[in-house]
Order: sequence, then structure tokens, then C-alpha cells
Amino acid sequence: MVFSSFEFLFRFLPIFLIIYYITPKRFKNCILFAGSILFYTVGEAEYVFLLLGSVLVNYVLGRVMYRNAMEGRGFRQRFLLILALCYDFGLLFFYKYSGYADHLPLGISFYTFQIAAYIIDVYRGVIPAEHSVVRLGTYLTMFPQLIAGPIINYSEVRAALRERKVTFDDFEEGLKLLILGLGAKVIIADRIGMLWNSIQTIGFSSISTPLAWMGAFAYSIELYFDFAGYSMMARGLGRMLGFEIPINFRQPYMSKSVSEFWRRWHITLGRWFREYVYIPLGGNRRGKVRTFFNLTVVWALTALWHGADGNYLIWGGALLVLLGLEKLFLGNWLSKSRIVGHLYVLFVVPLTWMAFAISDVRQLGIYFTKLFPFLSQTGHVMDRFDYVKCLSDYWPLFVLGIFFATPIPAAFYKVVGKKWIGNIAVAVILILGIYYLAVSTNNPFMYFNF
Repeated sequence: MVFSSFEFLFRFLPIFLIIYYITPKRFKNCILFAGSILFYTVGEAEYVFLLLGSVLVNYVLGRVMYRNAMEGRGFRQRFLLILALCYDFGLLFFYKYSGYADHLPLGISFYTFQIAAYIIDVYRGVIPAEHSVVRLGTYLTMFPQLIAGPIINYSEVRAALRERKVTFDDFEEGLKLLILGLGAKVIIADRIGMLWNSIQTIGFSSISTPLAWMGAFAYSIELYFDFAGYSMMARGLGRMLGFEIPINFRQPYMSKSVSEFWRRWHITLGRWFREYVYIPLGGNRRGKVRTFFNLTVVWALTALWHGADGNYLIWGGALLVLLGLEKLFLGNWLSKSRIVGHLYVLFVVPLTWMAFAISDVRQLGIYFTKLFPFLSQTGHVMDRFDYVKCLSDYWPLFVLGIFFATPIPAAFYKVVGKKWIGNIAVAVILILGIYYLAVSTNNPFMYFNF
């Protein structure tokens, strides 16, 4: 059951919201916890006890870690922290990398990082251990962000878990965010994604260089609007339930460097690695050599978080090299121009996404020879003008993708969002979204794979 489906939008969500809103305040967490477990069970019933186990184990260890407010950090606290992290990341490693599991439990990468952040913050004394298992369970399993984030720190929702209210303005704004996110997913991401699917069907060795570049840009747009659309829908659902879920994207393709791009892309994952890995290792405070080592650790873990296949290691390694060069000299040079930095990002980021998208390393090599034909020539091009037909079919989606990747639509919506013209725009997006849901097959969000 995904957000961009009739089953969720017109069955689960309306029924759940009615029950949620008529439930007294003191029982809302119970309803949200139960509803989230039901939501997860519909999609992944066999692993629901794994999710509940994550709640219970970390709840117990967090409570035992500090038995009173005056207790300082010592051996017991460190031992319990290590025990909790071994449990959390041990399960993630088993299901994701061991090869013994049939498939990856839905959302395990996201909820593992979220509960790990909770137990680390309890150990550090940033937050007290949660005394209510229902509140902790609601925090971890909250269905708006359970499957693919954003990754929320407990401190961000702690107050709302104890007391919250939803005004009509909250509901209206949340509903609009939900619709806008749906539009990003089904109007742009799913439709331009058909070009990338077609290229894969044709075979990389049989496409022309222009079509290869179109495919790289199409995949870059698809991935952005798919994941950003999900995150926007999650924020909208959170607002409708009385929670403020953090922003996960800030127009990353408007960046002037790869470093800036990754500060704007999947912000909550980047924040997790910064707060719980990079800064504890020393960050950039111990010289350039140590900084590069810390970056290497972070990007190795980021690549492994996405998967242990060779293409993810290539992807992470390429980004590490680019970030290292920017730290050494390239970043200063790029910052001096208002145009060169943008062109640089729009050139190198789609190339890195190809390493992310193509799991077969040999096929990845073939694709790069198509992008840069002077490197080698592999296979026979079926039609050297194949890009012309694709461009005539997909140019409106490229225009939409480029336009909505800029700050202009967000600035426009900020001005007219509560006016009649803003309401009409949202209504049009909803109608188009429903239409494309009706005429297309179910297409899950891409980050569900992680």
C-alpha cells in the first residue's frame, strides 16, 4: 500500500483520519500506532514483528540505561548502547548484506537509523528515555515516514507526541502538500521514468549518444521527483496528524557544487551521518588528512546503506573523489562563478546517478561508452536518430522537470497558496494525478528498495 494508490488515498487514509479525529486526545497515539502497524502489515505482514521488536528492545534498553535523572554515563550505559546498536544494525546487516534473507524488509534501513538516533541521543543525555512504549512506538512506526523517511529525530516530535492539535489550517496545508507530492510522483516522475525504462528495454549497446544523455537526465529527474514527492506527501500527512516532519529536499539541482548538492538532497540522511558519524570522528577540525578520512568513512557507509553491490561502491567512490577535490581547491574555484558551478553540477550529478541506477557493472561500463563514445565503441546503434522520437515525446516532461526543480514554483506557491489561484492550481494537480493513477500501473516509490 503506497501513498500514490487508490487503496491508500480513498480507502485507508479517509477511514483512518475519521477515526483519528474523533478519538480523544489521550488515545490518539494508540490509534496512530495501531493504524501504522496495520499500514505496514498490509505491505509486509511477515516482518511486522521485526518492526515491533525494534520498538520493544530499544524501549527496554533505553529505560534501563538511565534509571534516574541524576545518573551519569558509565560502563552500564556504554554497554547498553553497544548492545542496542548491535541489535539494530545487526538485523539491518543480516537482511541487507548477508544473502541469507529472501528479501529486504520494507523500510528497515530508515527505521533502523531512526531508532539508532533515539538510543544514541538517550545515551548522550540529549533526550530522556521515553517512559511510554506507545509513544516510542508511535514515533518509530508513524506511517507517513515509516517506509522511506524523512528520518526524524525524537527531539523533533517529542512535544507533539505528548500533546498536539490539528487546526483546519493544518489540515488544509497538509492536504495541499499531499496533493503536490502526489503530482510530483505521478505526473512527472512516473511519466519521465518511462523513457529510462524504454532505454533499458532497448539495451544500452544499441542506443545513440544523445539518447544516452537523455536517459541520464531523465533518470535524474525521475529519482528527484519520486523521492521528493514522497517526502512532500509524508510532510503533508504529518501536518494532518499534528506533526511537523522536517524538509528533506531544498532544490538540490540548483546547487553550485556536489558538496552543496548533498546538503540539499535527502537532508535527513545527511544530517544523520553528520551528527552520528562525521562529527564524532572529528569532522573537519583535525586537518585536511583527517577530514578526508572522515569523509571516506561517511561515504563508504552511505554507499553501503544503499546496498553492497559494486555499482553503489563506484557511486560512493565517485562522490568521495568529487567532494575531496572540492575540499582541496575545486570548491573555491566554482564559488567564483554564478554559472560554471551550476553547469558543473548538472553535468556530473547525472553521471553519478548512472552508477546508482545500473547495478550490473559491465552494463554500466557500456553505458558510459555511449555517453562518451571516444572512450570506446560497443555494439551497433539500432537508430542514430533514436533520440529525435524520444525528444518529441518527452520534451514537455523535461521542461516540467527543469522548471519545478527551480525555486520559482515554491516562491509562487508561497504567495498564492492560500488564494483562489493557488487552490485552482492544487485542484488541477489533483485531477491530473488521479487521472494518471487511473490509466497507469502501480509504480512504487523508488526508495522503497532501500
